[in-house]
Amino acid sequence: MSGHEILESYISTVSMVQQQIESYNRFIHIGIHKIIESQDRIEPDVQNFGIKLNSIRLEQPKIIESDSSTKNLMPHEAMIRNLTYSAPMYLTYTPIISGIEKTVNMGEAYIGELPVMVKSDLCYTKNMVYDQLSNEGEDPDDPGGYFIIKGTERVLVGIEDLAPNRMICTRDPKETICKVFSTTQLSFRGKCSIKRDEYGIYNITFPTFSKGLDLILVLRALGLSNDAILEQIAEKEIKNDMILNISVSKAKDMSVSEALAELGRLSAPNQAKQYQDKKADVQLDTYILPHIGILKESRIEKGRYLVSMAERASMVAYKYIEPDDRDNYKNKRINLAGDLMEVLFNNNFKAFVRDVKYRIERTTARGRRVTVRTNINPDTLTEKILYSMGTGSWPTGQTGVSQVLDRTNLVSALSHLRRVKSPLAKKHSHLAAREIHGSHLGKICPSETPEGTEVGLTRYLALMSRITVGADEAMTRKRVEEIIAGLNSAKK
Repeated sequence: MSGHEILESYISTVSMVQQQIESYNRFIHIGIHKIIESQDRIEPDVQNFGIKLNSIRLEQPKIIESDSSTKNLMPHEAMIRNLTYSAPMYLTYTPIISGIEKTVNMGEAYIGELPVMVKSDLCYTKNMVYDQLSNEGEDPDDPGGYFIIKGTERVLVGIEDLAPNRMICTRDPKETICKVFSTTQLSFRGKCSIKRDEYGIYNITFPTFSKGLDLILVLRALGLSNDAILEQIAEKEIKNDMILNISVSKAKDMSVSEALAELGRLSAPNQAKQYQDKKADVQLDTYILPHIGILKESRIEKGRYLVSMAERASMVAYKYIEPDDRDNYKNKRINLAGDLMEVLFNNNFKAFVRDVKYRIERTTARGRRVTVRTNINPDTLTEKILYSMGTGSWPTGQTGVSQVLDRTNLVSALSHLRRVKSPLAKKHSHLAAREIHGSHLGKICPSETPEGTEVGLTRYLALMSRITVGADEAMTRKRVEEIIAGLNSAKK
């Protein structure tokens, strides 16, 4: 016996790049459809006309030859001919005329090309056996997990990030901060923080209000009364903190409408009253904890969450609990190829919608008949996606996300496909972030990291580590409720 039976069995049954492929598959089956659902209306500045976007359909890679014939495109042919291994995207739409959906005029339009990951569900080689791959001219030992952009193999490097939608508390000598990176499924990310100073006073900051705002004012605007705020806190010392904040706050005796008016005045000073009121609603619903909800019905729940954040900040300040370790991997997540493609497609699809809207408005201004298909330019979406894939510059401001795959040998290729990059700037020291952490055990290789300025910031997954690609929250919640209901019925 070699002593490595478990490791050999694992490697022979599980692909080393399985997490990249699973992440991309989740994007093409779930993520891309949610993006279309979130932007399912195009409303140009044209009287009695609009477009409803229904669904998107992806085909497998194809190529149109010079004689107008169409054939399937294999990965090796894309590399040899310096082509992009991509799938055509088709969007179904319904014109809306005078507020009525004209289903008889429903159509489908070609909107561009989406790069396809080799060995994903859209790739022809996914289910091919060894002999089939050899006959097609493909490498039977190729693991996949990369893209082919204009004949060049490119890999999307996993980006390490703090876990979204969970409280993370840190403590400084003069203040304690509890922050949440509130992230929606549509890639909107906003940091919401509650700071407790050395005297016990709370301030809240969020994306559109970074100077700090009275927490009690925001809680009153969200609909929580003073009694409702205090009822949520059990610990005596922490309740004293909240009583102090209520007593010194100018908003303690304000009604909900008065608190909303004051929030609007602070958000948009010297503006019309109607604009200030609208601004206040946008602040509460869109920018404060959007992962909880973006409707008015979610405001009470948001208020309770903010009280919990303030309570946790006080617990850390009083040393009832330890501050969170930002370098611990339980407080981190890794954005793989599917997550990165979702951010890229979401950003560029918004630009595509704006382009269609502009073209329809221009066509109407020239007095021409408006047809949906003629006002769709597929190059708008394709070029923007290929630019980011080819340069590595992502809409989030990160660089080096897309890299040329290292093909020195098979091991170097597998290593590159399992690379994880920290978003921290390599020119700064970041000593704690570069060090090996105890939570890396079994997840991150402790020895493999480059020398120089990137040491400790560029890491590699351990040999037997796997990354789950997440689950739909609503579906999970529904399933849990069904299980609980089944258990309750069984008890009866």
